[in-house]
Amino acid sequence: MFAPNYNKMCMQIFNKNIELRAFLDSQTVHNSTIGFVPTMGALHEGHLALMQRSLLENEVTVVSIFVNPTQFNNPEDLAKYPRTLEADVAKMKALNKNIIVYAPSVEDIYEGKTTAASFDFDGLEHQMEGKFRPGHFDGVGTIVKRLFEIVCPTNAYFGEKDFQQLQIVKKLVAKNQLPVTIVACPIHRESNGLAMSSRNSRLTASERNEAAIIYKILNQAKEKFQTQEVDLVEEWVKKEFEKHPLFELEYFVIAEESTLLPITFKEKARNCRAFIAVFVNNIRLIDTIPFN
Repeated sequence: MFAPNYNKMCMQIFNKNIELRAFLDSQTVHNSTIGFVPTMGALHEGHLALMQRSLLENEVTVVSIFVNPTQFNNPEDLAKYPRTLEADVAKMKALNKNIIVYAPSVEDIYEGKTTAASFDFDGLEHQMEGKFRPGHFDGVGTIVKRLFEIVCPTNAYFGEKDFQQLQIVKKLVAKNQLPVTIVACPIHRESNGLAMSSRNSRLTASERNEAAIIYKILNQAKEKFQTQEVDLVEEWVKKEFEKHPLFELEYFVIAEESTLLPITFKEKARNCRAFIAVFVNNIRLIDTIPFN
């Protein structure tokens, strides 16, 4: 079976896709599995949990660290996105030094054409994030497809915090008949319930503490959803955030999980989920919880 021959070496870090591909070809044999965790860096415990699962389920684990410019519709957000490669590598080494890291440049990914392709995700791209971040999912589709072509993973691991992205990646794989299994992993939360995110590092300690209200309101809305109609729950959430001037609610939507279409009435036979986006001092945070 497969036995990595780089166990006693330093962590392998590649900046060029051709070198990564050559290394993977030299290390893998027929039927060996490659797990892949695509990230934009600024790693937290949620990312590390994805890696841990990949390490348990595959002979090889590759982690990419790349802040993808084509999925940012806000240039300021792109400029301020945390870039902490040295610290990220240290965290991965502490987890398992056999993780293979791919930290490419924009040129290595886009080869001089830093533009997103156009995708049709059967309408998934027009809901929630797609409404408020024009072109975002074209950028996501472009980078995920490109990374899959480079890494050729058996399994790819995505967190459920970005549930809409998760559904879109599944659609990307299905429509392009890509030979990779998408593995959904639970949201990791801080002790106060705030969903772990790379953007949390931009919050002050006070803001981080107060942002616990997002998860608290989501859970209270879930309780209300058991006895109240959809529009009343949505109006209640809006009014709750109006009580907290630190926060600006961008959207709160209760949607059907498979189509991501907003629901207007409750139906026991379908799975639905709440999606939320909130600004805290111009730092955008998202979260989601199932409502069934």
